[in-house]
Amino acid sequence: MQFFRPTRHTPLQDWLDYIERLHAQTIELGLERVLCVKHALGIEQEVPLITVGGTNGKGSVCAMLERILLCAGYRVGLFTSPHLLAYNERVRLDGRQATDEEVCESFAQVEEARGDVRLTYFEFGTLAAWQAFSTAGVDAVILEVGLGGRLDAVNAFDADCAIVASIDLDHMDYLGGTREAIGFEKAGIYRAGRPAIVGDTRPPRSLLDHARAIGANLQELGKDFGYAAENGQWIYWGQRGRRGGLAFPALRGAVQLANASTAIAGLEALADRLPVSMQDIRRGMIEVELPGRFQVLPGRPTVVLDVAHNPQAAGVLADNLGSMAFHPETWAVFGMLADKDVAGVAECVKGRIDHWFAASLPGPRGMSADELARILADCGIRAESHFDSPTDAFHAAREQAGENDRIVAFGSFLTVADVLRTIDDERKRRTT
Repeated sequence: MQFFRPTRHTPLQDWLDYIERLHAQTIELGLERVLCVKHALGIEQEVPLITVGGTNGKGSVCAMLERILLCAGYRVGLFTSPHLLAYNERVRLDGRQATDEEVCESFAQVEEARGDVRLTYFEFGTLAAWQAFSTAGVDAVILEVGLGGRLDAVNAFDADCAIVASIDLDHMDYLGGTREAIGFEKAGIYRAGRPAIVGDTRPPRSLLDHARAIGANLQELGKDFGYAAENGQWIYWGQRGRRGGLAFPALRGAVQLANASTAIAGLEALADRLPVSMQDIRRGMIEVELPGRFQVLPGRPTVVLDVAHNPQAAGVLADNLGSMAFHPETWAVFGMLADKDVAGVAECVKGRIDHWFAASLPGPRGMSADELARILADCGIRAESHFDSPTDAFHAAREQAGENDRIVAFGSFLTVADVLRTIDDERKRRTT
């Protein structure tokens, strides 16, 4: 079947539809296709590149790195995934989302170069992001791994500093069923003779062995760098000494000190090429923002948005909920993908939830509310109501919750995106 060939003047949504149909599979790991088109584009790495992987925490680390470097006066290109409301979120140029025109221009460059190579959606987007960064003339690039590391499209680029934020069980169909197998895949982003930062205090042996085998400059959280909280502030320590009097990161949750330390360790490792001051770090930590990561919205009842979709992330969510001020009742808007560990996530947070509203998610991977409720029942949890979408579940929760209660929407990027879009639409209607 022949598809139309879009141009740089084609609307962004039409481009996205085209790219989605280009390859038969949504995910097909491997570097051959992306390396071929990278070569055709004539891409050369001329600025420092930080690659960030990990089961959880990589988005937070990327956001911190970006904000600190921006505070230091650098022009920064950041590529992350997935997005919540708009594709443009994935490509950030100098602290802002790329415009439709910038994204489409980059897509057109990749399309012209790819020939007959059928790139996946993520591969196409990765190459296009790099083109956007090159056009913008950024001083530094941060790339977030999409899946795993070793065979991820991002790994077609050689990191000057590679960070693995954490390792746990997720995407096991692609990466293997153990932390050791997953650790090896994530270690694939490390490079010989270059900084290899580990933000997990219990890293799998496979990850450490690989880093040492290739001669990477391995640095581990808790051994080579770390942190200590005291009196409303915290201290970072690392190979370049101690940095005290730091304000807690604007991102909520105790785990963010580990993420912040990991980000600082990465920047210290590149201090000869991207020097930053203590003031840059302090400002960056205070100003950093990242929607959907224990995001607490103003108003009553309290609304918490969290993209937690695996047991490790759900455990962090449960801890964060436990550290909040008292709320009489907690209402869960819960939707997950069918290939995720629903039971494992539910077990981690069930002690913090009083009422469960199960929501269906769209697409071939989306789990129905009925199936979600069945798995919850196996965990001893009763889903009080079933809904066709997170939006419907959120409306019902808001109608039933008391003004001092809280509503927690979690389980998937799709769950958070649907609720966030609803809230955003309501806000726009109120202001027009």
